[in-house]
Amino acid sequence: MKKETLQKRVQVSNNILYYIYTHIDTAINLDELAQDLNVSKFHMHRIFKEVFGKNIYETIKNIRLQKASNLLLTNKYSTITDVANLCGYSSQTSFIRTFKERFNMTPKEWKKGGYKLYSDSILQQSQKAMNSRATFEHLEPTIVKRDEINSYYIRHHGYDASIKQTWQKLQAWIFTNNLSDFQQIALFHDNPTITPLSECQYVACIALKEEKIIQSHQLPKFKIASGVYAKFDLSGEQGDILKFIHWVYHEWLPQSEYETSIKPPYAIYKKNNYLNEDAAFEMSFFIPIKY
Repeated sequence: MKKETLQKRVQVSNNILYYIYTHIDTAINLDELAQDLNVSKFHMHRIFKEVFGKNIYETIKNIRLQKASNLLLTNKYSTITDVANLCGYSSQTSFIRTFKERFNMTPKEWKKGGYKLYSDSILQQSQKAMNSRATFEHLEPTIVKRDEINSYYIRHHGYDASIKQTWQKLQAWIFTNNLSDFQQIALFHDNPTITPLSECQYVACIALKEEKIIQSHQLPKFKIASGVYAKFDLSGEQGDILKFIHWVYHEWLPQSEYETSIKPPYAIYKKNNYLNEDAAFEMSFFIPIKY
């Protein structure tokens, strides 16, 4: 396969996934999507499976469940029906049935604390998180309104040490294009404390502070959503990030009177642990909120 053909297929597949994530609260119409992307529906399904290893319908199902499972534990004022609607389910009945098939409990049982054992088993998958001694109760967020961010990106499947290889590719792209004024951003599509780490969708992004002509067209672009966010400034080592996310979603958000949304959180690195020899990080972590 020619490099240009492969790049085009990856671009189409990334556009499909971006569309799904940004329209997960709706009844996604794949016929319209195929028309917008100027590809046949058959071709759209085939190349998506080739690039991501899963079919589109399975991907939509997984994303709906991940978003719903997260909202159920953070949004204490939202009903089961509210969560089902926010995640694009056609009925509460179908939501409850699908949720129970995945998590072996009802949404109500999950919301009442059933998620805790499930989450603990996931944290145990990360030895670095288990060894972390970091605490976060001292952190006070700043409430900010953020503009959308145009970013070049690479998607990474899984939340593990292999993310470093993705950041190294971005670093090579930065050097190739002689870029000096940019931000490194990590987008967390999935809550890695309630999603098996091997299934998490992590996106490594580069946001240019000023528009520049890019010589290499290897990377696609997308927009990180604008909105109201709680901003946490923190530093530490790799295992601390997972523990911090656990604290934010299991403790801070449920106790804060705020609720979150289906938009993903993201981190802007001042120091990227994947690109530093000491594996230490400094970041601002942005969590979408509403009141």
